[in-house]
Amino acid sequence: MSVDGYNRGMKKILLAALLAVPPAASAAPIEKILSGISAARVEANIRKLVSFGTRNSLSDTEDPARGIGAARRWIKSELERCGAGTRMNVAFDVHRVESGSRVPRPTDFVNVVATIPGTQAESRQRTYVVSGHYDSMPSDPSDGKSDAPGANDDASGTAVAMELACVLSHHDLDATVIFMAVAGEEQGLYGSTGFAKAAQASKMDIAGMITNDIVGNTRAPDGSVHRDRLRLFAEGVAPSNQPAEEILRALETGGENDLPTRQLARAIEEAASRYVKDLRVDVIWRRDRYLRGGDHFPFLDAGYPAVRFTEPAEDWHHQHQTPRVENGIQYGDLPEFVDFGYVAQVARVNAAAIAMLASAPSAPKGAQIEALKLEADTTLRWKPNPEPDLAGYRIVWRATTAAKWEHSRDVGKVERATLTGVSKDDFVFGVQAYDREGNVSPAAYPTPYYPPR
Repeated sequence: MSVDGYNRGMKKILLAALLAVPPAASAAPIEKILSGISAARVEANIRKLVSFGTRNSLSDTEDPARGIGAARRWIKSELERCGAGTRMNVAFDVHRVESGSRVPRPTDFVNVVATIPGTQAESRQRTYVVSGHYDSMPSDPSDGKSDAPGANDDASGTAVAMELACVLSHHDLDATVIFMAVAGEEQGLYGSTGFAKAAQASKMDIAGMITNDIVGNTRAPDGSVHRDRLRLFAEGVAPSNQPAEEILRALETGGENDLPTRQLARAIEEAASRYVKDLRVDVIWRRDRYLRGGDHFPFLDAGYPAVRFTEPAEDWHHQHQTPRVENGIQYGDLPEFVDFGYVAQVARVNAAAIAMLASAPSAPKGAQIEALKLEADTTLRWKPNPEPDLAGYRIVWRATTAAKWEHSRDVGKVERATLTGVSKDDFVFGVQAYDREGNVSPAAYPTPYYPPR
C-alpha cells in the first residue's frame, strides 16, 4: 500500500469512528472504571497471545492457529466482541514496507486499532493513544519460524491496551481515545511509525500517547521482587538541530522540564497517585533506557507528547530469547515469568490517567507570564477554554530545582490572575484547567509576555 493510500485509509478509519452515533453509556467515576479491570482477563489474554507460538512479524500470516496473522485476527475479533453495542470501532491499519532493517522481504505491518470517539463536541478532536506491541521475536529478530512466546515483551502491554479498550468502551469520555495493538516493533518500530506519520500528515490532534512495553515481570535477576513501582520514561527537549519556536521560548526561561511530554508525565503520575495507591509511578527524565527503544519514539519524532511504561526490574534472560535451557538457566519470554496481578495494576494506572485526561478540559492555550515591570508578584494570563463543563483554572508552581508541582491555587473561571508576593524569578509556573467533576488537565507552561515596543 502506498503512503497516500495508507493515509486515506487512516482518515476513513478515524472519520467513521468519530461520526459513529454513540449508544447509551455511563459517565462513571474513575473508581468504577478501575474496578472493572480484571486480572483474570489480563492473564487469559496473555496466555492466548502466547498460544500462537510466534508472533514474529515475518511469521506465517495465513495459518489459522500459529503466527502473527492468527494473532491479529484474534485481537480484532476479541475487541469487537467485548465492545459490541458500544461506539468503539475496530479496524486493521496496514503499513507496507518493501525492505529495511530486519525486513528481508516486502512485509505488511498490521496494527489493530480500536477507536472510542469522544462524546463532547468541543473535545472530540483531542485524542489520546494507548499502545502495546503484539509482535514478538526469538534470539534472531528475523526468524519467523522458531517459537517466540513474547509473554512479557509484549503480550503484557498488548493485554493492557486490550483491557482498557474493553472496559472504557462502556463509559463516556469527552475526548477520543485510541487503543492499539502495534506490529513491527521488534523489526524497527514500523507499525507505530506508519501510524504516527499518517497522524502527523492529517494534522491529527494527539494530546498524549502512552506505550506499555515490558510491563509484566516483577522479579529481578537477583531474586528480589518489585511489585510497588512502575517506571515512566518521559523525554524533555527532543534532540534537534533546529528547535521549534515553542521549545526556544521555553528554554529562554528555564522551561526545559516543562515541555508537553514532561507535563503529560506529571499528569499521569498525579492521576496514578490519586487513584492507584499501591503502585508508585517513578517518572524518569529520559526518552528510554540505554540501548532500547519503543513505540513512543515515532510519536515524539512527529511532535506529539509521548511516554513509555516499563517494569522496574527487567530480567534479560526472558527478553528476546529463543526458549531453551542452558547451564540450568531457563531462557525465553514465557508466561510463568509474568506477574498477572501486577499487569492488572499497570492497566489501572493507565486507566486512571486516560480517564482523567480524556474527561478533563484541554490544557489552556496561550499561557503567558507577564514581564512588564520589576515586581515581587506574578501575573499569568491565558486564553479561555472551549469546554462547556469547564469549572475553572488553577495555577501551580514549584522551585526551579523541583520535579513535581509543590504549590497550587484555584483562581476560578478567569483568564488572568496574580499571585501576590510570589516572585516569578524564583519559581516555575503552570496553568491547569479543571471541570465540574474535578478532572484536571496537564499544565500549560507560560512563556514571557514582554512590554510591547
